[in-house]
Amino acid sequence: MGKIIFALALMIASFTIEAQVKIPQASPKSTLTQTVGLTDVEIDYHRPSMKNRVVFGDLVPFGKVWRTGANENTIISFSDDVVINGTTLKKGKYSIYTIPNADSWEVFFYATTDNWGNPEVWDESKIVLKVNAKPEVLNRNVETFTIGINNTDNNFANLEFSWEKTLVAVKFEVPTQKAALASIDKTLAGPSAADYYSSAQYFFQSNGDLNKALVYVNKAYEMHPKKPYWYSRLKSQIQAKLGDKKGAIETAKISLAAAQLEKNEDYVKMNQDSIAEWSKK
Repeated sequence: MGKIIFALALMIASFTIEAQVKIPQASPKSTLTQTVGLTDVEIDYHRPSMKNRVVFGDLVPFGKVWRTGANENTIISFSDDVVINGTTLKKGKYSIYTIPNADSWEVFFYATTDNWGNPEVWDESKIVLKVNAKPEVLNRNVETFTIGINNTDNNFANLEFSWEKTLVAVKFEVPTQKAALASIDKTLAGPSAADYYSSAQYFFQSNGDLNKALVYVNKAYEMHPKKPYWYSRLKSQIQAKLGDKKGAIETAKISLAAAQLEKNEDYVKMNQDSIAEWSKK
């Protein structure tokens, strides 16, 4: 009898775990991704609806910190530094808080992003950037709170908050020209030492064209100002695979000396083992 009761209890527990009730969220989650110029912007937030309520000045009181959405933090991330009202906001992830008022909003980019709603203790030192924005009155109702990236240009866009009959926009500038010029300069300058090294490594590991691998690793070694020991290590392996044991030993000794100087015991042992193996007649 006890075994039957135990089995039934297990069945009920299993059913309880598996039969999770799924219902729509009152404030569903939304993720917005937008590229502005060459900068990626992502926003994660929850979207409450009006539901016949007065929002600003009632549901969302004037003069008090608002989570700018619902549930956990509204979070924005930038892949590059951006400029807002002449101040640089470093690339990274921030929570957004606001203080709505009838004639002006304060918008805060806050350092911590793991709060549920407002922080338990509002910490002024965690305000990375604060800007003021003037609300616009819309001629229509926005039923569900919406954050958007609009009026996009290669060099700027507006971060917009809209709900009820209110729209608030914060313009931010992105470093498109700087990033584009850096990309052009890098591309026109040709492959880097790391590019040549990666190419040589691919040919070696995939049993590809070893002569081409040797050319690439030589270029990588010549271009890199610090002459990394892992570069010379790869060169020695390519030489050995091509049958040039004498050249491989000489190159391995260069890698060994550099690895000993950097106290990298793994590379020291690998080079010592290879030198011993290639020295055998």
